[in-house]
Amino acid sequence: MTEPAGPATETRSFGPFTVTPHERLVTRDGVALPLGAKAFDTLIALMSRPNEVVSKWDLMALVWPGITVEEANLRFHVAALRKALGDGKDGARYITTLSGRGYCFVAPISQAEIPPVRRPAPRMELPPVKLPNRLQRMVGRDDAIAAVSDKLVTSRFVTIVGPGGVGKTAVAVAIAHDLLETFSDAAHFVDLAALSDPDLVITSILLMLGLPAEADDPLPALLAHLRDKRMLLILDNCEHVIAAAAPLAAEIFHAAPHVHILATSREALRVEGEQVYRLAPLAVPPDGSGLTAAAARTYPALQLFLERATAGGAQIALDDANAAIIARICRKLDGMALAIELAAGRIEAYGLEQTATLLDERLNLLWQGQRTAPQRQKTLQATLDWSYGLLSDTERLVLRRLAVFAGHFTIDAALEIVPDEHVDRTRLFDAVDSLVAKSMVAPRPIGAMMRYRLLDTTRAYLLEVEPDDAALAARHATYYRRWLEQAGATWATVPSADERAIHFSALHNVRAALDWCFGKGGDVGIGIALAAAAAPIFLAMSLLIECRRWSERALLAIDPSARGSTEEMHIQAALGLTLMFTRGGSEAARAALSRSLAIAEARGDAPNQLQLLGRMHIFHERMGQFDAALGYAQQSLVVAETLGDAASIALASSLLGVSLHLAGEHRDALNMLEAAWRGPGTERISTVYGFDHRNRAGITLARELWLQGRPADARELAQQTITEAAQMDHPITLCIALIWAVSIDLWSGDLEAAEANIDRFIAHAQSRSMGPYLAVGRGVKGELAIRRGHVADGVETIRACLRELHEAGYELLTTTFNIALVQGLLALGEIEQSARLIDDANRLVEQGGDHLYMPELLRMKAKVLQSLREPNAGEAEARFMQSLDLSRRKGAKAWELRAAIDLAELLTEPDRREEAKQLLRSALDGFAEGSETADIRAANELLRTL
Repeated sequence: MTEPAGPATETRSFGPFTVTPHERLVTRDGVALPLGAKAFDTLIALMSRPNEVVSKWDLMALVWPGITVEEANLRFHVAALRKALGDGKDGARYITTLSGRGYCFVAPISQAEIPPVRRPAPRMELPPVKLPNRLQRMVGRDDAIAAVSDKLVTSRFVTIVGPGGVGKTAVAVAIAHDLLETFSDAAHFVDLAALSDPDLVITSILLMLGLPAEADDPLPALLAHLRDKRMLLILDNCEHVIAAAAPLAAEIFHAAPHVHILATSREALRVEGEQVYRLAPLAVPPDGSGLTAAAARTYPALQLFLERATAGGAQIALDDANAAIIARICRKLDGMALAIELAAGRIEAYGLEQTATLLDERLNLLWQGQRTAPQRQKTLQATLDWSYGLLSDTERLVLRRLAVFAGHFTIDAALEIVPDEHVDRTRLFDAVDSLVAKSMVAPRPIGAMMRYRLLDTTRAYLLEVEPDDAALAARHATYYRRWLEQAGATWATVPSADERAIHFSALHNVRAALDWCFGKGGDVGIGIALAAAAAPIFLAMSLLIECRRWSERALLAIDPSARGSTEEMHIQAALGLTLMFTRGGSEAARAALSRSLAIAEARGDAPNQLQLLGRMHIFHERMGQFDAALGYAQQSLVVAETLGDAASIALASSLLGVSLHLAGEHRDALNMLEAAWRGPGTERISTVYGFDHRNRAGITLARELWLQGRPADARELAQQTITEAAQMDHPITLCIALIWAVSIDLWSGDLEAAEANIDRFIAHAQSRSMGPYLAVGRGVKGELAIRRGHVADGVETIRACLRELHEAGYELLTTTFNIALVQGLLALGEIEQSARLIDDANRLVEQGGDHLYMPELLRMKAKVLQSLREPNAGEAEARFMQSLDLSRRKGAKAWELRAAIDLAELLTEPDRREEAKQLLRSALDGFAEGSETADIRAANELLRTL
């Protein structure tokens, strides 16, 4: 869609610079000039009135319409503009300052029209935004916002540094909202405050970006995802995880040239590329007499105090007398925004003079008691201590108990955890309302429900002053265990960013509870149950390493008398699955899954038995033990029939259909796969991390349709499964759909489609650190190279791929790569190697059970026999006939056609040409009308030559 051609626009030039106003672009000799938004607006305002003095007041009104800003903002942007233009260097003069009057643009300006063009209609959707709401009005931070914004645009990496409570986060959020339109992909806000483990920094970023954290080293996946993105990444509260946050920020800065990083921290990250902006406290009046009300209003600290006090219900008529009191309060609080807000919130209850008196007494006592602390920490600590002392006994008790929450919590959670014989539910409601009003608890809507959290400094303070409360921590852990159990069924489908944020918020509390349970003085019994309940969320959110760690810790803590429990079953199942994906087909993974299945069988737990049979099926399939996988699939159908519900039967049908397909039992496989794809109960039969068994049945069914002579239907269904898998946002589901669709492309001879799908597969696997899948992708690239005549390169690529897959214990696709490798070796004339390889491949199939490719192996064996120095035509013909007969008996029309083509080419004697033609006609008979593949074209061409 395009817009009609608009009116002609114009450019303006002066010196070596060209200005294109409608594109907000300034270039110097064709090179774009890095210029902040307000600096650009200042330039346009001055150029609109050339050789005319523009007063500073008029200029501020043009650049900041409808907003009152300080003159320092204007001076800053004029200075930035002059620096960017090189004003004053080598005699260049563009902007003149007239002291006391304003500014004047003095360079000659020329104009030129740009002819109207038809342009694509602008996209109306906004970029994805994951930012907290900005404050409706910020006091005294215009200069900081302008300075950091310009630094961020030009330098890409800025850390706002300052003491706790100075307002770093508020400034960062305001900057992000101001610059949102600059970043086409997104602005992402990552709150690191709730993390206690530095190793979770990268996990937090991955989850905010919607990426799984499934590798031991997820950094390459994160960098691959960000490499071509244009976005703003805000890392908030880095100080307590700085050892992890600093090098990670540096890696992102260097690897992703279009990602701009804005960090907040109490200390600089001290890494290459970082620009540090130290956020000073709000300006306060100097100590001394003579402060008037009019002068007091010019200081940001006093402005903030008055605004917050008025918002809290206080009635203050500012005059010369109380201006001095407020100034004294703000000086005592060192201009710290958080401390000022806390003090202002008490004015309505205690009055201005009493608040100042209480503040003086408490702060003085605390300063004397903490001489070794930095001054800024003394001030903030004192403010919190004082504010805490102003609360009622009930409020203090409730606030102390709320400190058990890490990150956000709901009122429902508070109602379950906080009350006891000292605090009932009614008093809790009243206390929370009061604490919110007094800014001790911060409310925030997440999704459809209001969440709450303590300010980080408040929580840290409370944890210092309050001894451990084991009963409270036990209630906290028990609540989140119950909550996880109730919500467990939803973890596998977390479709939206809002829902992900809700679950991620809860995850902080789950981690905190697990830390307590397995720490000194914790309750390991609750911890074991919590670890079992937490496994689904860890798996659904792709936190495989974390799931493995807690599962291993829980298993070590299980008492021998508790062996065989439901908790052990779930923990062993989670451990087995995470080991399978993070360490390949290890014996430890097999042992954990086997143990979990044995417990389910012993307990007569049919639903979990079915789930675990699905996991065992996948494990053995990946290991290349196809007969064993078939056994588990057959067993799953028996269990599903005892359960009797449609979804269970559809799940088992999917497992059995896939196994029958790989076993080469095509007619039975088709029936099972049709039932799993289209039958009742198939709406959602996902059982394990990343595996949607309906989708898996669909892509396997597409392969069956191709093998049974319906290539057009196969291609259509393959595309449908890819589309659905992409919509699910399940990493492994999409990879499975893509790689098996690639096999259909290769079988059909459509190398371009195969390359497009494998490139998408590799990009997806690379961004998520799926090691074995990356090796698979490279193997397909090798097969494509062989098909296109780059045989030597293709052979080496496949050999390297097979080595990687063997090391990872991933043998699912070994046979197909072996066949491609034999083809390459034959093309290179390495007949003896190809002969050994085809015999080895046949033995592996007999051992493992993936008889799907047996007709192809027999056909390739015949081609090897034909290529020997002394060709054995009779033996080759016998193998071709075996391939042909086996394909017919199993119902694989596509394999039958390939064997018929090769056999017809062998029957070149005149007395056998009719036999060859009959072979081809018979093989072509039964393909769907209009079918078109490379093999069908080759057969028709051979018929014409015969």
